[in-house]
Amino acid sequence: MVEKETFQITVNGKKVDVTIRLAKDENDLEQIIHIENVCFPPSEAAKRADFIDRFRAFKENFVVAEIDNDVLIGFINGNTTDKPELPDELYHDVSLHKPDGDYQTVFGLDVLPIYRKQGVASHLMNYLINITKERGKKGMVLTCKDRLIHYYEKFGYEHKGVSNSNHGGSVWNDMVYIF
Repeated sequence: MVEKETFQITVNGKKVDVTIRLAKDENDLEQIIHIENVCFPPSEAAKRADFIDRFRAFKENFVVAEIDNDVLIGFINGNTTDKPELPDELYHDVSLHKPDGDYQTVFGLDVLPIYRKQGVASHLMNYLINITKERGKKGMVLTCKDRLIHYYEKFGYEHKGVSNSNHGGSVWNDMVYIF
C-alpha cells in the first residue's frame, strides 16, 4: 500500500505541498472534528462523540490531507459494511462496522474552503478508492446532494436514485461504485 502521496496546490499565490495519508492520532482527530464543523451545517455535521467512536472503531478508514507539519486541511472517512448501501444507522452505531465487509462507505469528504477547487478532494477520494481496492473490497458507497452527483460519477460511482436517508433533514442520492 502507498503510505502517502504528495502534490502541490497554490494558496494566496504560494505553492504549498499537500500530503495525503492515513490519520494517525488524537491530534488528527481534533483537527478532523474542526474541519467537519467548518464544512457542514450543524444539522449535518457529525457530533464530536460520534467522531471519537468512529476513530476508535475504524481509524484505518480515515484519510487526511496535510500541510505544514501536521496541519490538516481535509479528510475522508467511512466504515465498512456487507451491503452496497449507506443507511443512516451506520453514521451513529459503530457496532455496525464490519472490518471484513465487502463495501467501503464514505461518510464525508471535507476540505476547508480556502483549499478547495485545487484537487484536494479528488486526491482524498482516489487514495481511499485505491486502498479500498488493495484491501480486496467489492466497491464503495456514499450519499450526496443533487449538485454532487456528477462529481462522484467522475470517479466511477453510479447514481442509484434518491436515498432513503433523511440525515440532517436533507435530500440525498445513493451512489455506488462497484470495482
